[in-house]
Amino acid sequence: MHRSAPRLSRILACAAVPVMLVAVGCSSDSGSDGKKNAGSSSSGTASSKPSEPTVEAAKFTDLPDPCTSIGKKTIEDLVPEAKKKGGTAGGSSDLSVRGSCSWNGLDDQGVKGSQYHWMDVGFTRFDSDQALGSGAKRATEDYGKQVTKTKATEGAEKVAAEPAAGIGDEATLVTYGLSKTDEDFVYATVVARTGNVVVTLTYNGAGYAGAKTPSSGDIVKGAQKAAKEAIAAVGKTAGAEDSPAKDGAKTDAEDTKKDDADAKGDAGSEDSPKSKATPKS
Repeated sequence: MHRSAPRLSRILACAAVPVMLVAVGCSSDSGSDGKKNAGSSSSGTASSKPSEPTVEAAKFTDLPDPCTSIGKKTIEDLVPEAKKKGGTAGGSSDLSVRGSCSWNGLDDQGVKGSQYHWMDVGFTRFDSDQALGSGAKRATEDYGKQVTKTKATEGAEKVAAEPAAGIGDEATLVTYGLSKTDEDFVYATVVARTGNVVVTLTYNGAGYAGAKTPSSGDIVKGAQKAAKEAIAAVGKTAGAEDSPAKDGAKTDAEDTKKDDADAKGDAGSEDSPKSKATPKS
């Protein structure tokens, strides 16, 4: 009995060794898994994609009334005897994005014949878009397209284009001649950009019943003057609800109501005045 006791103690001690090893092994594995999980979590955070840069906000969020964007005195000087002094607005589904207005008139000078003039101003505004780019970038692209389109006017003769200094952020003057209804018309178009807005102004004239054809210099001068006023109206409209352009809207609206009913159908049209008025010989 006394000999078997020490032997039993040794057996129990040996049996306990594997249990301890198993415990140590489990503890080691747990630590390894913990490191792997931590590493995996860290790796997941590092691989996340950075957010895309936000495009520049558009400078202008509204447009002026096209028919009041050019001063009354300028209209009287450039389009004498305009059929509608308040202008004829072009159709638009959203005037904060696109709008236009035109004027035309036949100035009867008796035995000297008659002078016909036509002017049109158009505005297009571009918003900033994450996918398409900033409003200024989109406007710059459209500005180039409008210049190209103007230079390619069907039937245009002696087309010339040059930068127009002092009008918006950038501007181009395109001049050309156009023969129609047996008369020679002199054209000047100013395409300009200010921020995210593109302004296109076209001015032309012709002599009827023996009157001299307007000089290209006078037509160019008139187009540039009107274009500067249109560009200025864009700036006045932005953040200035009481801008001069809007203050004159009511007065011009009243003038429009007083215009003769025969002006209907002239919207945006630059057709020959022969079908609207008969110049005296």
